[in-house]
This record gives sequence, structure tokens and C-alpha cells, in this order.
Amino acid sequence: MSSCKIISVVLFSLCFFSACESGSTNSKHHISDSTGYKAPVPGNISTEDFNRYHDAIKNFYEKDLVEKGFNGGILVAKKGRVLFEDYHGFYNLHKKDSLTKHSAFHLASVSKTFTAMATLKLAELGKLSLDDDVKKYFPAFPYDGITIKLLLSHRSGLPNYLYFMEQLGWDQKQFCSNEDMLTYMIKYKPAMAGSPGTHFTYCNTNYALLGLIIEKASGQAYADFLQQYIFTPLQMKDTYVFNMGDSASAMPSYDFRGRQEGFTFLDTGFGDKNIYSTPEDLLKWDQALYTNELFTRETLEAAFTPYSNEKPGIRNYGYGWRMNVYPDGKKVIYHNGWWHGSNTVFIRMIQDSVTIIVLGNKYNRFIYESKKMAEIFDPAFMMVDDEKPVATKEDLITNEASVPVLTEKANASPGKVSTKQVNSKKVSVKKVAEKRNRKNRR
Repeated sequence: MSSCKIISVVLFSLCFFSACESGSTNSKHHISDSTGYKAPVPGNISTEDFNRYHDAIKNFYEKDLVEKGFNGGILVAKKGRVLFEDYHGFYNLHKKDSLTKHSAFHLASVSKTFTAMATLKLAELGKLSLDDDVKKYFPAFPYDGITIKLLLSHRSGLPNYLYFMEQLGWDQKQFCSNEDMLTYMIKYKPAMAGSPGTHFTYCNTNYALLGLIIEKASGQAYADFLQQYIFTPLQMKDTYVFNMGDSASAMPSYDFRGRQEGFTFLDTGFGDKNIYSTPEDLLKWDQALYTNELFTRETLEAAFTPYSNEKPGIRNYGYGWRMNVYPDGKKVIYHNGWWHGSNTVFIRMIQDSVTIIVLGNKYNRFIYESKKMAEIFDPAFMMVDDEKPVATKEDLITNEASVPVLTEKANASPGKVSTKQVNSKKVSVKKVAEKRNRKNRR
């Protein structure tokens, strides 16, 4: 049976997202912890240092985020001890229900950090090898020489499904699953973006494929594997992998004008996006990565090793993590995210044991300026990343192209949806792809 859901076109309000945060539920089911994980104890910080850090962070937060329209949550910690935490604005802008520490935000591409580490966990368990060819799991896969490690490091050269699905005629009134993406790759073999292993090209296809490989290698659903090996051991109780059954309760997102974003045909995939979480849960994730409780030292070293060294500069990418590698050997490990109205920043200054987490559900480019808070802890740090104010949006095609918004009827069962064409402006897919490629070359 096709994994697509056939959608009838109707003019319908985007209010399918209008759920209150306090009643939020999701599709995860109980899975017991078999890892024996013990969370690290937060370190000590002098009162003088605590107050100095807190005041500097608060000043940045109020002037550079709140005064510039921030709607979201922030948490900054050192040695696992929270220095500053706040939630500003609303879960649902129309219902005016305040955000709380339990409000789960769409992490967008910060989700890739979980997909990468889940893949590495399977390598630890002997379920796969990073040198495995994708054809081992999908024999009809039409490209040669694509290994798991090339997917993890964005060095596969594969084309981006955010573009080729539409270019190849995908019916945008149907949700596109990971399996649908793979089927189109096998059927049409869209042109490669580059030669495997030669250079870094950020591409969501890599992580959508990793999501499928996790399922093949583990024999479990992607969401269940993450629940068993990451979310449950770390007590990340507000974190889950989204599916359409969560559409009535998941946090909505908004454009910069406050207009609610709806689902598009690209919104049911996993691996590259669609994990929802909170600042406090992400701090638990961050702290686990300082221990060898969940992953071996060798696994963590592999994850945080820079693999794209063909160009000079401090920017690089490991396995699921962006990084700045400085001449003195220091590293800042991070990942940003952007999907519809959700903007996310997750920064780990590992030598300084500093964590900066900023999550928003109303598009705000200033969220990416949160990297400047790194200078509060080390004035020598000048972070460089790939987020620019214009034309670098991960879902650029879904916001600028003429893409139907798929919305769930108020009285429909989960997954039965309808569509609304909200933007008749046509944008050349080729031009959008060119913009994206310019970003990838930076």
C-alpha cells in the first residue's frame, strides 16, 4: 500500500494547530530504560561568576531577542548549571496561552543531531558499519559509492529531495514520506549534486535516508529507537518524534508577521527534521554527551571530528554536528534549525562546558545572533556559521514556491487532511535551488 495520503482540496482555515500547550500529547508510547544511564551532577560556579554571567545573558536576551519580537524559550548553562532560563510569548499566538518549560518546539535541523547519534549507536551495537554502502539496505538504490559516513557528514553528493520531488512531478496534494523519496530516487535517479566524498554539501536527503537506515538496521520504528536509546534514558519527557497523529497538539509556528504556518507535502518526513523538544530536555541531551554513559569515547570523538577540510576556515561539519574549529584547538559544536516559522539554535562550547539553547516558533532571524553569547564566556570567540538573514532558509522552497498547505479538518481523524493553496505566486524551482547551492558552497 502506498504510504502517501491522498488529499482533497478545500479552502480551510489553518486552525488545525490550535491546541493548548497544557494538553499537549504525542505519539510516543512507554519504553523502559535498559541503559542504566545516570545523569551527571551539575558543576560548581562561584556566586560572583554566576551573577556576572546571568546579568550579561539577561542583557543580551532583553535587548537582542525580546525587544526584537522573540517568541520562544532560552536556556544558557555552564557545567550543566542553569545560568539563565526564560520563556517569552505564546504557544499559540491566537489563543494567547503562555509558553512554559514543558512547551515542545519543532527543532528543525537540530533533529539531525539525534539522527546522527542514533546511527552511531547502531554502529556501537554492531547493527551497522559506517562504511556500509546504502545499497546494503536498499539494493535498488541507484547511486554508487554512497556510504553511511558520507550521509552523516553531508559529503554524499546526493540531490536534495526538497527540490527534486517537485521537479519530478510529485503531487503536492499528497504528503511525501521517506519511502516516497526513496522510491522517486530509484525510479528517476535525479542528477547528483556532486561526486561522493569530494566536498561538503548540506542536504536533507542524507538524513532522511539515515532515518530509513536506522529502521532497517534496528528493526524498530525510528521514533521507537530514539525513545529507547535516547529520550527515555535521559528522561527527556517532553521530547518526541512528530507524526500526523500529533497535529492537533503539536506547537504551531508562525511567519514573522504572526501568520500561522500550515503543513506542506514535505512535513511528514523524519531523520532530517520533525523532532520536538524543550530547552530543558536539550540540556539533558547536551550533558549526556559529556559522559561515556550513553556513547563510547570513540563514538563521541567520531561525531565531533571535522570531515570537510578541503577549504580553509574554521567552519566544518562532523557526524550530525556543525562546528567551528579554532587555531588554538578549541571547538564549538552546534547546530541551527529552520523550518517554516521555527528557528532553533543549539550551541555547545565544549572546552568551557557552556550550553546555549534558543528555540522559537515565530520566525525571527535574530535568534541566530544568539551565537554572540559565546563571547560572554570567552571574548576571543567569534562564532561563524551559515545562517544569514536572507535566502538561506532550509525550507525556502516551501515558503517561496507555490506549495499547497495541507491542513487537518477539525473533525477528521489523525492523518486525514485537506489542502489550501495559500500562495499563487510561482517561484522558479531552479532559482530556489541556485540560492540553496550558493549557500552550500560557502
